[in-house]
Amino acid sequence: MSSETETFDANSFIQLQTEEIKKTLRKDKAIIAVSGGVDSTTCAALTRRAIGKNLVCVFIDTNFMRKGEPETVKKYLGKPPLKLPLKIVKAQKRFMKNLEGLTDAEEKRKAFRHTFYSTLGDTAKKEKCEWLVQGTIAPDLIETKGGVKTQHNVLEQIGIDPKKKYGYKVVEPVASLYKPQVRILSRKLGVPKEMSERQPFPGPGLMVRCVGPVSQGKLQQLKIATEIIEKTLKNYGAQQYFAAIIEDNPYEGMETYGLSKDLSELLNLESEDLNVSILENMATGVVEEKRIYGQMAGITFSPAIKEEMDKVIVKLIAECSRLVKDNSNYIRLLLEIKRIEKRKPYAAIIRAIHTDKFLTAQPLKINWKKLNSTSSKIIKQCTKVSTVYYDLTPKPPATIEFE
Repeated sequence: MSSETETFDANSFIQLQTEEIKKTLRKDKAIIAVSGGVDSTTCAALTRRAIGKNLVCVFIDTNFMRKGEPETVKKYLGKPPLKLPLKIVKAQKRFMKNLEGLTDAEEKRKAFRHTFYSTLGDTAKKEKCEWLVQGTIAPDLIETKGGVKTQHNVLEQIGIDPKKKYGYKVVEPVASLYKPQVRILSRKLGVPKEMSERQPFPGPGLMVRCVGPVSQGKLQQLKIATEIIEKTLKNYGAQQYFAAIIEDNPYEGMETYGLSKDLSELLNLESEDLNVSILENMATGVVEEKRIYGQMAGITFSPAIKEEMDKVIVKLIAECSRLVKDNSNYIRLLLEIKRIEKRKPYAAIIRAIHTDKFLTAQPLKINWKKLNSTSSKIIKQCTKVSTVYYDLTPKPPATIEFE
């Protein structure tokens, strides 16, 4: 347990923030976009205590949510003790249109942010809301202001005037807190366990895990893979565990020689026992607290090495940061778990990490048998996926999400 968590007094925070929200909003109406995640749900519960029915809770269906998520969130939030009435705003077509043709991670995030707040602004006008309540937490501010990546829920801190641009003012009740503190607060407020203990889910949803261009078909494969990962890795002790999807077009080149050589020396293998390829899609990383955009390398081992894969995984995770530093073309190293002969459009990536504050993270050392069986499920159920990788990269140099 961190020192911040040990000293955090949730009851005092609730009392102080409730008074602060009342003083700031007075008799004005406010709107909050509730995703079902612990940050936005906790903010909704806290603000509801302060201003009661003057808070309007909405769920914006961006098309980047998991299977059945809007209905599930509405069900849990409507139960006692919260009894939060939730309106679902269907905006799938609007988001898909505004993201069409975009491949760069930062451009996608900016387009998502603009679409999200425009949609929210339209809803706020209909509901006559003057204020937006946001579930921004401390890591969001640190990463956006530090240039790591654009968080969709950070506006004023990066020079965007929400009142001028979207028609409302912003209040952020938990912006000083880290995730463990928010979880403590949520339990005190009576947030259901399904929400308070839910693993983090990014504001832009599956968009940041649909690496590169977004399409309906690609998203559909990602939603299936996500459901498989969340079920099979639920009890492995990861703070986050999820799937990402990329185009399955790896290629080889002279630039892979250095990494191949380093891997052979590290693992005491012959060059024919492993192969390094470059993946088509780029991913985000963080070096010296700054965001970078780099290539991902796929590492494949010969069948002769399969019996030693548990030891290989442990060693690769331990040395991954150094390997990336010594081969600076790459921002992530991915271990190929399974590939079928017939090439299909997409490859899936399994990501499972342990972290405290989400500013740093370590990949889980999942055994080869579990990775292999999980990959078999993905390939069987995702009919357009032909390869499955496991992400070996800590944060830094990679970010937790891919975009």
